[in-house]
Amino acid sequence: MVVQQYRDGGGARAVRALAVAGVIAVTAGCVGGGGESGGSDGSGQRAVAAERPLDVLGQAAGVLAEAGGAEARTSMETAAGGTRVTIRGEGTYDFRRQMGRLKVVLPTDAAGADDHRPITELLAPGALYMKNRGAGVPDDKWVRIDTTALKDGNLVTGGVTDPMAAAELLRGAGDVTYVGKSELAGVTVHHYRGVADLNRAARAASPQSRGALSAAAKGFGKDAVPFDAYLDEEGRLRKVRHRFTFATEGQEAAEITVVSTLLLYGFGAPVTVTLPDEDDIYTGEIRQG
Repeated sequence: MVVQQYRDGGGARAVRALAVAGVIAVTAGCVGGGGESGGSDGSGQRAVAAERPLDVLGQAAGVLAEAGGAEARTSMETAAGGTRVTIRGEGTYDFRRQMGRLKVVLPTDAAGADDHRPITELLAPGALYMKNRGAGVPDDKWVRIDTTALKDGNLVTGGVTDPMAAAELLRGAGDVTYVGKSELAGVTVHHYRGVADLNRAARAASPQSRGALSAAAKGFGKDAVPFDAYLDEEGRLRKVRHRFTFATEGQEAAEITVVSTLLLYGFGAPVTVTLPDEDDIYTGEIRQG
């Protein structure tokens, strides 16, 4: 295994804490393109190697924008006090328009009942739309959330980290280790491990992502986001895992780590996203649960 180091500047109730509040909220007591394009090595194939990992990771979002559409699978997991909660999603995402459509499956509730319908999420720059949101929302209505107004910039609130935001976070990479080559779903990938700085990523992000990432940089207690990223020979991000850490509030305040994983495949897949009309958006009160 190749390891090289690079530096750039510098109790059980606690987890009943990954629950529906957008789709999820971290609170004690409930369960519930833009950017630069990548470079080439002169042979028509992008150079993905140990020698310049900060460049490779910084270009990942731009490479995805060039690639266009892709299929995506996501998972978001937290654990504390012996309880593990996982939310999964699957769908397609257009990196050029930074828009996607995902079906998100919530975990069973604290009693083990699996009565949650899948939630349909539409992702767009600065906005998250959800259908089958839950209590108090009519079945035919969507809920719209301004992601630039969320403390986490929708990096965890929706139960899915927006795929472009996940890639844009790598623009803030530092202390990167090139772990080496491996294989992922039959594809050769290069594995990088490091820590992304939210503020640096927000400053370097494309205009469409900057608002949400800036909100996250202000809202998270820690700017540092450890990650593992896997890029193929063409510099396309195939898998990335981020570890977000922040504190809950209340009498049982605790530090919670949420692990968000994105898998990308089927590049070139057609992506159709039609945002709902204003008349289809619910504006009433949303009950928890």
